[in-house]
Amino acid sequence: MTIQVGDSIPEATLSILRDGVQPISTDEIFGGRRVVLFSVPGAFTPTCSAKHLPGYVEHHEAFRKRGIDVACIAVNDAFVMDAWGKAQNVPADLLMLADGNGAFMQALGLEMDATRFGMGLRGKRFALYAEDGVVKVLNVEAPGEFKVSSAEAMLAAIP
Repeated sequence: MTIQVGDSIPEATLSILRDGVQPISTDEIFGGRRVVLFSVPGAFTPTCSAKHLPGYVEHHEAFRKRGIDVACIAVNDAFVMDAWGKAQNVPADLLMLADGNGAFMQALGLEMDATRFGMGLRGKRFALYAEDGVVKVLNVEAPGEFKVSSAEAMLAAIP
């Protein structure tokens, strides 16, 4: 079942590269905080690298001024997410989260099967806004689209 507005973020452990690969819990990411989490099908892929992540880098300060933290997630490993973040000049406080086996995407009900593209299980392109771990806005893209999960769309959707 897909997560909905009003649901709590499921408990999960993701990975981040900080002095080696480190676990980071969803409670640590979302607990007591206002957070936008956006998901991309894959680091270094065309739309993700040309539009999705760059939009959040460009508008990062606008989120910060509103007291909102930003995190990017993909079904990739922490080394890939870190390298992609460096290549995209991601600010240090924009978290680059790895869901290496896609378990968190499955818990959200937002996984997609990209095996026909040679990519295996991935996460759908989406963005959500949560306050203290409760989803307030959820924008999931239709296959092949990039509209509702952009930084601009999320800035407009968050009250």
